[in-house]
Amino acid sequence: MLFIAYTIWITIGSKAQNIIKHAPPGFDSLHAAISHGKIDTITYNSKTVGTKRRALIYMPPGYSKTKRYPVLYLLHGIGGDEKEWLNGGHPEIIWDNLYAEGKVEPMIVVMPNGRAMKDDRATGNIFDSAKVAAFTTFEKDLLNDLIPHIERKYPVYTDQPHRAIAGLSMGGGQSLNFGLGNLDKFAWIGAFSAAPNTKKPEDLLPDPKAAESRLKLLWISCGASDGLIMFSERTHEYLIKNRVPHIYYIEPGVHDFNVWKNGLYMFSQLIFKPVDTSAFSNYPVAGAPASTNVRSAGYPQILPDHRVVFSVKAPDAQRMQVDLGRKYDMVKDTSGTWTVTTDSIGEGFHYYSLFIDGVAVADPSSETYYGMGRMASGIEIPFAGGAYYAMRNVPHGDIRIKKYYSKATNSWRRFYIYTPPGYDSNTTAKYPVLYILHGGGEDERGWATQGKADLILDNLIAEQKARPMLVVMPDANIGMGGFSPNGIESSLKLFEKEMNEAIIPFVEKNYRTLNDADSRALAGLSLGGLHTIYTGISNTDMFSYLGVFSSGFIIPMMNKFADAQYAFIRDNADKINKNLKVFWLSEGGKEDIAYKNGQIMHGKLDELKIKHIYYEYPGGHTWPVWRNDLYKFAQLLFK
Repeated sequence: MLFIAYTIWITIGSKAQNIIKHAPPGFDSLHAAISHGKIDTITYNSKTVGTKRRALIYMPPGYSKTKRYPVLYLLHGIGGDEKEWLNGGHPEIIWDNLYAEGKVEPMIVVMPNGRAMKDDRATGNIFDSAKVAAFTTFEKDLLNDLIPHIERKYPVYTDQPHRAIAGLSMGGGQSLNFGLGNLDKFAWIGAFSAAPNTKKPEDLLPDPKAAESRLKLLWISCGASDGLIMFSERTHEYLIKNRVPHIYYIEPGVHDFNVWKNGLYMFSQLIFKPVDTSAFSNYPVAGAPASTNVRSAGYPQILPDHRVVFSVKAPDAQRMQVDLGRKYDMVKDTSGTWTVTTDSIGEGFHYYSLFIDGVAVADPSSETYYGMGRMASGIEIPFAGGAYYAMRNVPHGDIRIKKYYSKATNSWRRFYIYTPPGYDSNTTAKYPVLYILHGGGEDERGWATQGKADLILDNLIAEQKARPMLVVMPDANIGMGGFSPNGIESSLKLFEKEMNEAIIPFVEKNYRTLNDADSRALAGLSLGGLHTIYTGISNTDMFSYLGVFSSGFIIPMMNKFADAQYAFIRDNADKINKNLKVFWLSEGGKEDIAYKNGQIMHGKLDELKIKHIYYEYPGGHTWPVWRNDLYKFAQLLFK
């Protein structure tokens, strides 16, 4: 049985707990020869709803009114009622079996109707707005009516450490909303396949430190192929970034009771007792689908240690490999499914391809991107430090596509352009412009898709770390092409003409721009970095800011061309230093394929006394590095 367990925790108490294993076969089968608990229906007066309401209550084997018990409030989904767990999951059987094995603490479990309205039946249109709103109203009913009733009528503890809340789907969202919203009431919170009613993380837990100090266990689980997994993922990612202790558990499955029963089975064994979090590192793991998968695709899956599992059905193929940094041989089973698990992959975005009988193709289960000189698959490895390019609750600008006619090439071309938040509403404002270029084998789509340029700028502008600006992303594939001195030189010279005679005039005619050198910046990665050096250094009367990411003249292939450029820089050093406000040069560490060329350029600029900033960010010649470059560089512009 495969699953994922991610835990950040602090050991509670002095007595360690055994490893909690995934539910074995028979965990939910009735066994006659053991003691059984009892399920009853109760009614309570709800002042919130203005009527008497019903709930089910489970009392454990050996229940005695002379003992005191902790309480778990267990919630159902949008299409259920107080009987959904009983009818669909038979939790009483699961608990009876766990009691017989001595794996759970004696507890009372209350299963209420989470639809707090007078007619709370799960009939008609269950998505009716009044019925959906009633799930929110249930928070008051739970806190003000049901919990006080249970604590008056039954021998239960009445303090926060002895109170838990958990639920499936809509009830999972309620459990997170109510539990995290009332940390003085609940110490144990479990969400199984939380639904879209789950609040946004920032609203769910605005004070992460309070949760860290008050909670004993926060459990979030979901099926890997559940279409609602995004709500669990976003909560998990927020908790990770804010260092809130929790368990994030993903198992194979969809949105059904197979997943929910296992969640209940494991969660029940953890609550109301000490938890040894170090034990969770011993669990075998399976992955969650990558965020870059096409809709509903189960593979590739990413493991917690960032290894990637690929699974492709191709019964007629003779050989299959995955090329993700290096080639991995896949193994075919009897059904014709090929699988492989890679080494740990660096955080952020990476291109990859499938090689089927020697032919490189895109993975049909993944989104595709223009990179490597063709359409290729891409995979996003989760990055705890990636908040600066996350989709956040801030004002967002737009990415637009614009066609223009280029007299430099006598052809129709296009660029992508980012307009900042408020561009359309504030019609008198004018903006500085960053022209930013892709690398070899990519095109104008690179920064807009792989690079997440819009999200980086949205977040920086919202934090007032960068000025609102336009970002123009042209297609720098121009000229003879080819990886040769003549091909590269032809491309550099023609693109300079394209920028000066076509792109900049078109942008400044059609957009509200500030049209002086102090309001223009030019940057690029890899081959785009060479364009930046060539066009930017030759035109410092047009650009006051240059950013060269993972680049440098390719030595020795471009020795003659590089010598000519350095001679120009030497002869114009005073002008360059006077005109450039920021000259930024960066590399992705020693593993960057452009590192040596970059070091040569860095040394030459020092030798020629050209003022510049040198920066390194580990990660090689990859998009995680270039995203970070843009994040850092954009904060220096137009100030």
